[in-house]
Amino acid sequence: MKILAHIVRFLVGGIFIFSGLVKLNDPVGTQIKLEEYFEVFATDMSFMHDFWMALVPLALYLSVLMCAAEVILGVALLASWRLKQVNWILLALIVFFTFLTFYSAYFNKVTDCGCFGDFLKLKPWTSFTKDIVLLVLIIFLIWQSKVFRSLPTGSLVAFSAIFSIALAIYAIRYLPPVDFLPYKIGNNIPQLMQPSEPLRYKYIMEKDGKTEEFEKFPTDTTYKYKEMVLINESAKPKITDYKVWNNEGDFTQETFTGKKLIIIIKNGPDLNVASLAEIRSLINSLKGTGVESLILTSNSDAEIQEIRKAYALDIPYYSADGTVLKTISRSNPGIWLMNNGTVKGKWHYNTTPEKEEVLGKL
Repeated sequence: MKILAHIVRFLVGGIFIFSGLVKLNDPVGTQIKLEEYFEVFATDMSFMHDFWMALVPLALYLSVLMCAAEVILGVALLASWRLKQVNWILLALIVFFTFLTFYSAYFNKVTDCGCFGDFLKLKPWTSFTKDIVLLVLIIFLIWQSKVFRSLPTGSLVAFSAIFSIALAIYAIRYLPPVDFLPYKIGNNIPQLMQPSEPLRYKYIMEKDGKTEEFEKFPTDTTYKYKEMVLINESAKPKITDYKVWNNEGDFTQETFTGKKLIIIIKNGPDLNVASLAEIRSLINSLKGTGVESLILTSNSDAEIQEIRKAYALDIPYYSADGTVLKTISRSNPGIWLMNNGTVKGKWHYNTTPEKEEVLGKL
């Protein structure tokens, strides 16, 4: 039992460290997920509407705190530091996560909990099952608490806290050190919008009270159709919601033609307008180089025209879904460089490139 207890300790600690680090790599992604939860709770629990909406502006801070706590508690568990207190805090944390994943699964709300960021997508009931297993393992650790001996490893835990916060700050001020998103450098967007192979389905039919499966739709009209299920799920397009338009129509394919410097301007109070002057200088410096500059925005026409006028951004603009723009760039504004649909560069507004760097990427 003692050996099993130590195995469980290392397993739980490792999972929490991995989960926390993956999310600290992109705390803005976790912020977006928390905002989704808060908005859903505000609607579903209308009697607490103001409370949940008051948490939305704090989502980024809560994201960093929660993700850093996972790493710190995981390190503390592996380092045998104050194990009694650490196990009880872990229990409280996993109960909270279990509630979120159950709510997501049962009510079909926020269908991606973001447990492992964008590195690993889990279906709602899979996430809930994972949390139930962790809950049982942590209860087992509390039950076996006499087996463990706390060690004076506070300096290691303190280092993990400093590292976690530093990683989060870096990812927020710049961009995630490792990009797990489908719009990352090197990806060809048009290709990812297509299935990797022809999609295959099976048809669930019913006849005489018996259910049968067919890979081709049966010609026998006595069968009653129930549902169609995708067989090769992994072949689905990785990108399904990228669309660009304006009042004249759809311009999605035009963004995949030639060299495009795309300025991402999302709707919201976090737009860093001070950076637009430097971005304007970059746009002006690229004139005559064959690189076409344009804006993708989730703002209304009136809002984006006001921004363009105020900061002399004399380039065309197109609309795109706000969620898609958040996925393309965690920065607002952000800079996205493509050549014939292949992503060649991504920059945070804090690292706006010079003309030479942009041309060098192409």
